[in-house]
Amino acid sequence: MAFQKPPGTQDVLPGNSETWQFVERTARELCRRFRFREIRTPIFETTELFQRGVGETTDIVEKEMYTFTDRGDRSMTLRPEGTAGVVRSYVENKLYGEPDIAKLYYIGPMFRYERAQAGRYRQFHQFGVEAIGSADPALDAEVIALGYSFYKDLGLSGVTVEINSVGTPEVRAAFRAKLLDFLTPMKDSLCKDCQSRMERNPLRVLDCKVDQAKFEGAPSILDSLNEECEAHFARVRECLDAMGIPYAINPRLVRGLDYYTHTAFEYKAQGIGAIDTVGGGGRYNGLVAEIGGDDRPGVGLGIGLERTLMLLESQGVKPDVGSGVDVYFIAMGERAEREAPGIVHRLREAGLAVERDYQGRKTKALFKAADRAGAKFAAILGDDELGRGEIALKNMAAQEQRQVPLDGLAETIKSLITE
Repeated sequence: MAFQKPPGTQDVLPGNSETWQFVERTARELCRRFRFREIRTPIFETTELFQRGVGETTDIVEKEMYTFTDRGDRSMTLRPEGTAGVVRSYVENKLYGEPDIAKLYYIGPMFRYERAQAGRYRQFHQFGVEAIGSADPALDAEVIALGYSFYKDLGLSGVTVEINSVGTPEVRAAFRAKLLDFLTPMKDSLCKDCQSRMERNPLRVLDCKVDQAKFEGAPSILDSLNEECEAHFARVRECLDAMGIPYAINPRLVRGLDYYTHTAFEYKAQGIGAIDTVGGGGRYNGLVAEIGGDDRPGVGLGIGLERTLMLLESQGVKPDVGSGVDVYFIAMGERAEREAPGIVHRLREAGLAVERDYQGRKTKALFKAADRAGAKFAAILGDDELGRGEIALKNMAAQEQRQVPLDGLAETIKSLITE
């Protein structure tokens, strides 16, 4: 019986991996400009970290986590999201001791056991940033702007920003009572998930994709904000306006995690199926204390890379990833074959990308292979050329061939590439 990949996973094959690398390079370059530094945390953590950090009433903790008991009889979980692990590392490694706020980013796999569908996998990948150590609403706007710039830098269009304020725990408690008054009469008509959420976390009901039409006329949390929350939200909008970042206010936007306070936001895009959210985040002022550190405010975002790649495909954006092959080396003759490994290695050490044949193909097939590889040049070494200290260099695009000295070959090819 042939082995197959587990359900909800994918193989990223050559030909596609180059686009992944382009997306990841774009994220890293963007973070360089915004002065976020990379952090890498374990793929698995103690289960309690996610129970406390993500929230026990969330779908993630209740039914989506990959949890196992290790040989030390400890409950461990494959990370379902990035923020909790980054905050744990921030506390454990005392990054709060640095004079500046911690501006961190990560790129890597996450794991959730959920129904596989377009753009949603059980092993998926996220690009995320976390800024910890400041309650300034201008930092919220900076994080939102970073995500918006990410899509823009990739060449995508039509990605929109939705924002909301989910207030503080005290504000949400007051709003919860108003929301329950609205929802209770329709409880029996709601889906099972909504009925369950009403008992434990009514705000999550507004996030339901099944019953959205029934919530017309629902109370808005924006009407329950206190003076502090109103001022914070107003300042976020003011900063976004100053940056020229377009946005829409969505009072039903609550996100699926319990740790958010004040600002919540999402990036939306059409053309990738029923799920139109491609990324999002928010402020989490109580999370550091919940995980065991001194109370430090923070804000972050997470962007799904699979959905980003789907957007690139749906919009026909084809990044120029290039073949990356500078030289296809062809050895013809017994002496040339003996010398080929050393010459190829020296070309590579000089910084050139070099491919050669290992299948004993004929000359015509080798030139076809050089074409398929997208090589800029074919370097043809025969026994006679070797005796003269020369090599034939063919420009594959112009179909022009010349003899050049074998000594200094790398420098010759580099100068021709830059012409």
